[in-house]
Amino acid sequence: MIHDYLTAALVVVGVFFLSVGTVGLLRLPDVYNRMHATSKATTIGASSILLGGFVHFGPGGAGLVSLVGIVFLFVTAPTGSHLISRSAQRMGVDFVGDVVWPEGDDEVDDPTEN
Repeated sequence: MIHDYLTAALVVVGVFFLSVGTVGLLRLPDVYNRMHATSKATTIGASSILLGGFVHFGPGGAGLVSLVGIVFLFVTAPTGSHLISRSAQRMGVDFVGDVVWPEGDDEVDDPTEN
């Protein structure tokens, strides 16, 4: 009985964060803000849903797959968003408004140039 309520609560929290991430993707002005909103909300939201699966199914079988999914998300989502935003910086995509890169970050070192 408590497992069912905890599972439902974790799924509701996950759906909330995924919905907030979707709204952030649609409403925020530039690629850097969008990457921040989607990577954080996706990681927390999907992890919450997968944790609900772990609570529902237990430590074996599908529950173990849920834990592996959480580890996979915590490794890949922030890394992917970092690579996308770094690529946008290298392509010269500017921030919206009068925001600028901090001092010293204007030049990006290219390891292939020697």
